[in-house]
Amino acid sequence: MNLREVADGPAVVACNTCRFSADQRDDGDGIRGGARLVEALRAIQAEPGYDGVAVQEMPCLFACQDFCTVHLRAPGKVGYVLGRFEPSEEAARAILDYALLYAESEAGQVAYRSWPAGVKGHFITRTPPAGFVVE
Repeated sequence: MNLREVADGPAVVACNTCRFSADQRDDGDGIRGGARLVEALRAIQAEPGYDGVAVQEMPCLFACQDFCTVHLRAPGKVGYVLGRFEPSEEAARAILDYALLYAESEAGQVAYRSWPAGVKGHFITRTPPAGFVVE
């Protein structure tokens, strides 16, 4: 395993090797769902207003049961792994809309009433930032 340094700020790290869905490895053309989700995230992130959150990718987040997974992280904030997304622009927009709220939050907690509908039901885990636990 080799580590590649990336910008240390608010980021959505997408698994680029995730399954397309619970039943399919790829989209029928040999492209994995994770790669399609990365494409959609990058397309939305290129729009005005989304430059406050980086879109990064890596192979396998080890959440294989929960296809099309992303890890939301930022220095000093609780991180989240979300999954079971369709690799679509609609899902990418919901992820990035939530990520913007997350980036603006003090410790990574966003009030549920502010969550975009497209992320509700997609949270898998939360992870404390290095050197902290949640009280």
